[in-house]
Amino acid sequence: MFNESNTVEAYLYDLLSGPAKSVTANAAQEPQATYGRSHNGLGWLRIASADFPRQPQDVLVESWVREALIHLNPEITAQPDRADEVLYKLRAIVLSVRSDGLIRANEEMMSWIKGERSMPFGQNNEHVPVRLIDFDNLDQNQYVVTQQFTFRAGSAERRADLMLLVNGLPLVLIEAKTPTRAAVSWVDGALQVHDDYEKFVPELFVCNVFSVATEGKEYHYGSLGLPVKDWGPWNLMTTAMP
Repeated sequence: MFNESNTVEAYLYDLLSGPAKSVTANAAQEPQATYGRSHNGLGWLRIASADFPRQPQDVLVESWVREALIHLNPEITAQPDRADEVLYKLRAIVLSVRSDGLIRANEEMMSWIKGERSMPFGQNNEHVPVRLIDFDNLDQNQYVVTQQFTFRAGSAERRADLMLLVNGLPLVLIEAKTPTRAAVSWVDGALQVHDDYEKFVPELFVCNVFSVATEGKEYHYGSLGLPVKDWGPWNLMTTAMP
């Protein structure tokens, strides 16, 4: 039987990462991050969500974020425990979403992602910018795509069909709908993201850059809170790494 999982979702997964076998994480020993573009698909590394070193209530893949912080920031490389101070700040932003609102939390997280926040890690406690993502040399980042990314907030649990993560930060959510029912279109996926996911599991969107909805024929994307009627057409090839 054809459904969204074995048609559109599987197609996108293979397109982004190539039809390669999942990389399995050893629970006893977390894998080292693989930086740079994958040689398969459009450059994203496929890792099964069940193999992520995270719990369902965790938004960030913290061990990957920590590795990236050490990898990208000389001051943290010299003193790796400093990465935990940054992670504390990032966790606080995620936790603030229920009180401060999703847009405000997302804006603050974007400031960190864009390298606009600093920490007193320099000489004589001088503040230096903290990099979560290297925008100057994209090969210094880790690019992961996964399927059925589950997040749990209290009694609410949602599963993103596909999630794109950079350095352990879930940046792009993709919702795929079945192409076999004429009454179902990308709009259904967009409404699910806009009216359901963002409302009941806002933590999942604190790092979000945009979300994508498709039924395999049309692809549209929208930012947080954007009415579905304003979602724009999305060129799938833009997800390839430069």
